[in-house]
Amino acid sequence: MAKITADTLISECLELNPDAAEILLSTGMHCIGCAMAHGETIAQAVAVHGEDLNALLNKLNEGI
Repeated sequence: MAKITADTLISECLELNPDAAEILLSTGMHCIGCAMAHGETIAQAVAVHGEDLNALLNKLNEGI
């Protein structure tokens, strides 16, 4: 079974979890439409947006 980790690219996250876009948007992370989504990891996005990495990963993995 696939799992979203800190090293998962945002674009891969969107493929793994059908609710990922809504989850990311609800935290203020509008990365889904950004060109960087294809090369930026969840950890990199969290560092920019100041979210709690573990809490976000838990939410993202609930829908897998």
